[in-house]
Amino acid sequence: MAVLPMDICLLPPSDDRVFKRLLVSPEAKPALMDLISAVIKLPVIDVAIRNNELPLGDVEEKAERLDLNCVTDSGIQIDIEMQASHIKEVLGGNHKNLKGKSIYYLCDLHSSQSSKGKSYDELARTYQITFCAYTVFFKREEFVNSYSMRHDIDNELLSDALHVVFVELSKLSEIVKKPVDQMTDLEKWAIFFRYADLPEYREIANEVINSKEVLKVAGTLLTEISQDERERAIFRSRKMYQSDLESNLITAQRETAFAIAKNMIKRNRPIDEIIEDTGLTREQVEGLLL
Repeated sequence: MAVLPMDICLLPPSDDRVFKRLLVSPEAKPALMDLISAVIKLPVIDVAIRNNELPLGDVEEKAERLDLNCVTDSGIQIDIEMQASHIKEVLGGNHKNLKGKSIYYLCDLHSSQSSKGKSYDELARTYQITFCAYTVFFKREEFVNSYSMRHDIDNELLSDALHVVFVELSKLSEIVKKPVDQMTDLEKWAIFFRYADLPEYREIANEVINSKEVLKVAGTLLTEISQDERERAIFRSRKMYQSDLESNLITAQRETAFAIAKNMIKRNRPIDEIIEDTGLTREQVEGLLL
């Protein structure tokens, strides 16, 4: 039986708000436990969510954090988020903003633990897990990249108390071709987040969903959320807001590039150098010479 109907338009679970709505639903607790276990590669018997509030969805609420702060039965602290838009990354280059934010969230969560009556080596492990709808590490083929504290030269582990994990949903083109029974649990979750809303992948998405009971729950919740008119209106509003931001950013970048090019022309810099420094085309640069 198809959990995701073939004839309805689904909201993308790779949208940060939809992602959080899926995981904070009370009936999704087993799914959240399974997802966490798949990422940290440790058994999770129970999990408690410590911030499950969602922003209202109005334009003024776009900056609200949509991460999910939780703690497992063994005391491991975990912050999970879906990074759906890379608008803020465009100017920073190399996704420094995202990486910096992940480290900030990680350290903030780890230091929030009470150390009273404990030695520091008794503090619980802390994970910052970021699912990304876009590519962050272009030079790495793996879709999961995990970092801890290690020596710069020989990679000796200093501590496994802190972990930053990035799951890049843009790197699943080969994984989605695998037989479902050969996929790992995390691969199945990644395919669900990446492809569930796409009609051309609905058949394989349903096959993946039907392979795990917790994914069936997630699929059912996604269908219900997608049929909620208020959620669809919020999704449209947020997409329009993000598109406007991106358009404004592109316009600002273009104006900055032309201003830099004009200044370089005044200093008689070579055209090839201007092209390299500004990203403008040769035709655009030569047009400024007229």
